[in-house]
Amino acid sequence: MKHTLRGLISAAFVLAFAGMGIAQTPAAAPPAAPPAAGRGGPPRPVLWVTSSAFPDGGFIPMHNAGRGENKSPAFEFHWNLGLNPGTAPDTLKTYAVILHDMENSTAKGTVDTLHWSAFNIPGSAQGLAEGLGSGDLPDGTRNGPGISNRNGNPGAYFGPGAGPGPIHHYVFEFYALDTKLDLPATATRDELLKAMEGHVIGKAAWTGRFPQPQ
Repeated sequence: MKHTLRGLISAAFVLAFAGMGIAQTPAAAPPAAPPAAGRGGPPRPVLWVTSSAFPDGGFIPMHNAGRGENKSPAFEFHWNLGLNPGTAPDTLKTYAVILHDMENSTAKGTVDTLHWSAFNIPGSAQGLAEGLGSGDLPDGTRNGPGISNRNGNPGAYFGPGAGPGPIHHYVFEFYALDTKLDLPATATRDELLKAMEGHVIGKAAWTGRFPQPQ
């Protein structure tokens, strides 16, 4: 009986010391998480635009409407580096602009109405002047697919034309490209977008509404 009791006491001491050893062994540290992609890198130049014709999201005046004087709005190009004003990237070659009506659909499909486009705007341009001409311009700008560029007519700005009723949203999309596009003025919208693919180094947008409620 004494031998049995001594054996039980010895076993208890062994288990107690083993438990203390386990408790005192520090847990392995979890593996460090990989750094988040894209964080901590240098800021890149970002394109943005402004216009004196109408505020972003505001109503487009008749001066710039297809049912009015049909003058293309003036725009200014800007570049930022982080929160600070910057300069355009060295790779910039040209700009392109696309104006489309978000509310319309073409041929019962998902594609909206393309009003106007222009491409090969020189990369040295500080913006677009009001009232751009049609066809190919002296600085190399080429008016491309849009409402005016039909039935053999040269491409030209064609502003909002929605009639009385629900307001339509018109978006001017601006693309900064690292190439000059080798496209004819008769190119389609899909051909223009495909040619720009892989060459966009900046993008901005300006939105207007039309018509203004009476």
